[in-house]
Amino acid sequence: MGVLGCLLLPVIAAAAERRDEVRILVLGDSLSAGYGLPAAEAFPAQLEQALRQDGHRVRVINAGVSGDTTAGGLARLDWSLTEHPQLVIVQLGANDALRGLDPEQARANLDAILTRLKQAGAQVLLAGMRAPRNLGPAYYTKFDRIYSELAGKHQIALDPFFLEGVALRPELNQPDGLHPNAKGVAVIVRRLLPRVQELLSGRP
Repeated sequence: MGVLGCLLLPVIAAAAERRDEVRILVLGDSLSAGYGLPAAEAFPAQLEQALRQDGHRVRVINAGVSGDTTAGGLARLDWSLTEHPQLVIVQLGANDALRGLDPEQARANLDAILTRLKQAGAQVLLAGMRAPRNLGPAYYTKFDRIYSELAGKHQIALDPFFLEGVALRPELNQPDGLHPNAKGVAVIVRRLLPRVQELLSGRP
């Protein structure tokens, strides 16, 4: 083998490895994007590390945008799908609830996102959110049930509440009380890891 061939071997090997990787896209807002955290401590990075430690060849793509609503996620969905992910974790809705936006519009946006992902052939894990209780039961009851109802409609995996075990625990959140710190993200990753592994093992 010539010198050029020897030089190209690492490049070819890296390209082959990338082709074999399962691509996981995290379509979310600041909760998954890693607001206030170094990139290496954000949810996508910690999830990728945990999966790789368990022997999975994956690349977890951070498609989170701080401040994004379900409408924003829908608007940039086709651009995000240029990564051709096999699995998409949809984590949207927190900002809709914080702003008191119409739950029916959030439902319609999420419904459209899930329909598009199904058309793209991606597996989906829908991460649920709960509306602030100070908005009143009429609002939060209507909002909270969006996720389970859409998961049933589209027959996809559901995590009922993305912040389960982290919300309202000061030691797991940043000073704003809303965004997980690195320890809080680690709790979320540990809780979701078995579900993500199940989805990966069931991949055709």
